[in-house]
Amino acid sequence: MIQIYPEEPVGYQVYIRKDWKRLTGGDGDHRHGIRAVVGSSARARLLCALWVVLLLLLYQTLPIFDFSDTNPANLSAAAAQVGPTPPAPQPGNFAQFEPREAWERATVLAGDSLSVIFAREKLSAQSLDQIMRSGQEAGLLEKIHPGQTIEYQIVDGSLATLRYAPSPWQTLEARRVEGAFRTTLVQHEVETRPRKAAGIITDSLFLSGQRAGLDDALIMDLISIYAWDVDFALEVREGDSFRVLYQQFVREGKIVGTGPILAAEFVNQGKIYRSVRYTSNDGRSDYYSDEGLAMRKAFIRTPLEFTRITSTFNSARRHPILNTIRAHRGVDYAAPLNTPVKAAGDGTVVYVGGKGGYGRTVILRHGGDYSTLYAHLSRYAGGLRPGNRVSQGKIIGYVGMTGLATGPHLHYEFQIAGTHRNPLTVNLPKAESIHADQRLRFEQQTAPLLAELGVSTPAPETIVALGETPPDEPAVH
Repeated sequence: MIQIYPEEPVGYQVYIRKDWKRLTGGDGDHRHGIRAVVGSSARARLLCALWVVLLLLLYQTLPIFDFSDTNPANLSAAAAQVGPTPPAPQPGNFAQFEPREAWERATVLAGDSLSVIFAREKLSAQSLDQIMRSGQEAGLLEKIHPGQTIEYQIVDGSLATLRYAPSPWQTLEARRVEGAFRTTLVQHEVETRPRKAAGIITDSLFLSGQRAGLDDALIMDLISIYAWDVDFALEVREGDSFRVLYQQFVREGKIVGTGPILAAEFVNQGKIYRSVRYTSNDGRSDYYSDEGLAMRKAFIRTPLEFTRITSTFNSARRHPILNTIRAHRGVDYAAPLNTPVKAAGDGTVVYVGGKGGYGRTVILRHGGDYSTLYAHLSRYAGGLRPGNRVSQGKIIGYVGMTGLATGPHLHYEFQIAGTHRNPLTVNLPKAESIHADQRLRFEQQTAPLLAELGVSTPAPETIVALGETPPDEPAVH
């Protein structure tokens, strides 16, 4: 190690600290011993000069020490090696440097209304009121369906923008401007493509349908079409199969939704059920068998999605709570708490309220002779009142365990002319046929769809692209 110490009168002398004991003899002043090794002050000055020369050489050789070159060309070359300098923001153009606010998404659940979604997402009720008053287009938000999504953007802690797509070719946007919301309905160009999916059930219809490429909404549509003929909770077996022709909507190369099922086939325990979508002269669309019989019957077999039947129709059942023999004039469907309960058929509400051991109950009358009862509900659908007209499939309440109940389930009764009948086996009213004056039109419209659907025996689960057909602006999930 080399150190330079100040010392009068020669200025600086260099001392080499190497082996102190060897150089000094083990005693005496270290610096004096070093001076003896280095030599006289003249030598010290010479050694200092050599070190100064060495430092000057290093200064001239290494680029890092070169601060004298102010030639613009050389400076530009050096800057090119480092890379370009980012441009400074220009006045009036700061938006490009502001961070983009993230979009959040809420999924519409069964039984949801916009107010329920706003409460769940912790959005203000005042913002909802402003949006619903912002224009006629805002009324589309009252028609949200389970499975749809609503996107929204929060800026400075407040709702700034809300988006909802009522169909693949429309987007409703509500944007806050100067403290109030303005709604705009944007129209999109959408390509409609028919698609075909087929599968064999190996575990459940939902899993097999998903493997075949069907989304949950299409699977539910398939169940709805055959709900009058097949009990999907009890009668579906491994080896049953399905084939579906449906519409797919594409916007700017991206799939933005699926339309209605155009034709379908379901094979249940060897029995073949075929259906096709037909639009009548008055513009009403519905499903019919390939022979022209309406798939929609007066009643559906089961008014909810359930896990199992816990008690059947039995005139001599022992009551699980009262422990007495008491007729069970309906069917108990076990289901998770708050599972939606649907009207089994078109009808009129004749009773809403508590009913002893039945707990919260709804009774519907269908025509002159038919009535249905729904008991042990946790709550009723909003606005349900005696005298209301309800359509088949409309939610009227939610599964609960009010009254005499040991667990969450629906007690469902079916009556004809005041007599209780077994809901699982009662003969339901026959389907209507296509009227004779529309028979030719029906065959002309549905024959190409059935031909596109193919034979009844499906191939392994797959998706096959089909040719293009013009869109018919159908109802969309």
